[in-house]
Amino acid sequence: MNSGPSIVFMGTPHFAVEPLKAIIKGGYNVSAVVTVPDKPAGRGLNLSQSPVKVFAQENGLRMLQPEKLRSEDFINELVRIAPDIIVVIAFRMLPESVWSIAKLGTFNLHASLLPQYRGAAPINWAIINGERQTGITTFLIDNQIDTGSVLFQEATDIKPNETAGELHDRLMEMGGSLVIKTIDALYKGGFEALPQSQLLGMGQYVKMAPKIFKETCQIDWTKPAQEVHNHIRGLSPYPGAWSRVALPDGSQTTAKILMSQLAEGNSLNPENCPLLVPCGIGAVCINQIQLAGKKTMPAADFLRGLRGNGTLTFS
Repeated sequence: MNSGPSIVFMGTPHFAVEPLKAIIKGGYNVSAVVTVPDKPAGRGLNLSQSPVKVFAQENGLRMLQPEKLRSEDFINELVRIAPDIIVVIAFRMLPESVWSIAKLGTFNLHASLLPQYRGAAPINWAIINGERQTGITTFLIDNQIDTGSVLFQEATDIKPNETAGELHDRLMEMGGSLVIKTIDALYKGGFEALPQSQLLGMGQYVKMAPKIFKETCQIDWTKPAQEVHNHIRGLSPYPGAWSRVALPDGSQTTAKILMSQLAEGNSLNPENCPLLVPCGIGAVCINQIQLAGKKTMPAADFLRGLRGNGTLTFS
């Protein structure tokens, strides 16, 4: 076990697991792992555990699952543990009574280059907005959401057809090493965090990354093809961009469009683009589709299964 700082780790989804793995692999002293309470899930309403809890239990780490972060019992337990550093990744907003307990600081790993894309869905919105670069940031937590002073950042290019799921996994892998770098820096001291206001260039404004809702996911086919393509890949594989569909047999349904490409050059060949949908400017090729209540399938298989002599229309 490392003789370095005592750490309390707070997180919930898969994105938080990789950094926790890196901390454990590095031999750091993880005094406790905090995650959300187990929740009923599925038809049987069996209790579902967060990915962070599953990993923590597999590695024999002490678990805390407070219903309320402001509860006296939880805060007293953190005070008793007396962590040097609290690491927060994809968790809940912490009250000052919690984040102020860490002797050397409480920091968060965020999936964007702050101050850009503060909020719940930075990966999705970076792709939806057609950004060519994003990254990860560690910053000191304060009383607002994603506004604290920046510790470290690492940038990466967004590939032209990269989906949110693919980018998520790349940033998750990058996160482990940046979290270790941040822990070591806080423990050794001798550096200053940078206020986010100093990272904004002249005339720049902060782009936000609010939570994604169903209405956010509906495709607007009147927009240029590039924007439609960005919208589709920015919501793939979850929650999925969707569209209303009029089928050739006259029925109406909805469908999630999970994979697409711009209709350029040889992509207009039916072998490469069996399902071409016009947009306000240009067109996109749909590669993967999921009708409501059906399984995801390649566009070519979807077309082969259609019945009726009418037209297929997306709106």
